[in-house]
Amino acid sequence: MKKIIISILFLLCFLSAAIASDGPGAPTLNTNPCLDVIVTRTTPLLSFKNAEGGSLSKTYEIELDLSESFTSPNLRKYNIPENEGQVSSLQIEKGSALIDGKRWSWRVRAVDASGTKGQWAVSKFYIDSKSDDNYSGLQRVYPISAKVSSGSNPEFLIDYSDAGLNSQWRASPPGPKSEWIELDLGDPKEISRIWMLADFENKDGWLSNFHWLASNDGVNWEKVNDANIVNSNTYRNIIDIAPRKSRFWRLEITKFTGYAPALNEIMLFTQGQPEIPSTPTTPYVLVIGNQRNGFTFTRLKERIAELVPGLTVVQIPFWKANMAVFKALPNKPVAIILSGNNASYNELPMFEYNGEYELVREAPTPILGICAGCQMNAFAYGYTRVHSMGWSDISAMQREQDRTKINKKIKDPVFKNIPNQFIAPEVHGWAIYSLAEGYEVVAESDYIQAIRRNDHMRYGVQFHPEIKVSYNQAIPVLKNFLKMALEKANK
Repeated sequence: MKKIIISILFLLCFLSAAIASDGPGAPTLNTNPCLDVIVTRTTPLLSFKNAEGGSLSKTYEIELDLSESFTSPNLRKYNIPENEGQVSSLQIEKGSALIDGKRWSWRVRAVDASGTKGQWAVSKFYIDSKSDDNYSGLQRVYPISAKVSSGSNPEFLIDYSDAGLNSQWRASPPGPKSEWIELDLGDPKEISRIWMLADFENKDGWLSNFHWLASNDGVNWEKVNDANIVNSNTYRNIIDIAPRKSRFWRLEITKFTGYAPALNEIMLFTQGQPEIPSTPTTPYVLVIGNQRNGFTFTRLKERIAELVPGLTVVQIPFWKANMAVFKALPNKPVAIILSGNNASYNELPMFEYNGEYELVREAPTPILGICAGCQMNAFAYGYTRVHSMGWSDISAMQREQDRTKINKKIKDPVFKNIPNQFIAPEVHGWAIYSLAEGYEVVAESDYIQAIRRNDHMRYGVQFHPEIKVSYNQAIPVLKNFLKMALEKANK
């Protein structure tokens, strides 16, 4: 028996050495910042998913440059140890802030304990530190129909209720050298920005060369200035154009990657302010729906009514929320609640959240953010403060003993009647990893679970106190917050 055990141990050591000798794989740069996203601080937190393989105790070499060849005088080099868990990150410090208004290339490779180096993973991002300072001034324009040169399901291109952005139009192969998409707005509308999204995990179908045309009769077309794109190598495009009023909008695709062009979504925007919602004269809560279609991820509205029956709820979509709207409300809410969503931020036009960021930074009203709403407290002060965890914490899919244990770090009235260690419903794959000045952690597990701001009544919880399940020990959080907000309003 002893010989058998020794033989097994020897075999395991041999296999481990053989695996390690292959060296580490490449890390994955799709946590935050992902390819071509707009970073809103010159001192971003750069996060990536750890490499697999290689011997233990890996470190990472990170390079940033304004040149894609990583050979310019602006080249910066860093070395960091691998973080526990699935994601590692580099915080750019104030003393070495990146140049604003530039596109930065960055690459990362793993080095294992034996000194073996893996392959570089390469990506890029653009820094615009002022891009989220104010409401974008843009509102959605909804096409009434879409038609295409080939392929099926053109309606997927304008299906903004697709919260996960999973549906896709793809042209039929083998097709002509060019394909087209036509959007009918019903009547002429002024457009000033075009958003286009493909599958960020699969280059097959990405558009390389394309241009937009406009028409008022669908027959006579004119090219749109500033909307002729050549040699694009990304899954997302934000195209700003001089405001143009037309009924029909046509995308002509002349070059693409893979066997046929494909797109998940096209959205058109016009300049303007949203309408002011009607408000009751009695106390009410303003709920900001953060789903792609402007709704809430959970039954938040009815849950508020159950917990505090005297409160009315007014709900608006996130792209219609900003400080100008808040100031124009004839009767101010006693509280604002920011809902969750279930889309990946890498696939969203994040400029639509600028108005919500204004509320987080400036509104005098108590605010509670739930799940994605919690993360808005961090996004409002820098896009990369939040990133993918590299895994999804979904408590409903876990055994009772495996559910995340949350620990209170400090005493706070919002957590009254909740044990020091508790369990709550979790449905997310992103979390906050860097807090802005003035915020502190109230509760945590392996990641930040609850935050508050010291100088305002601002709270964020990563879990869902509003979900009605037997294991939810955090139900009092929502009720406590609402009662505190009512007390504050009645002073």
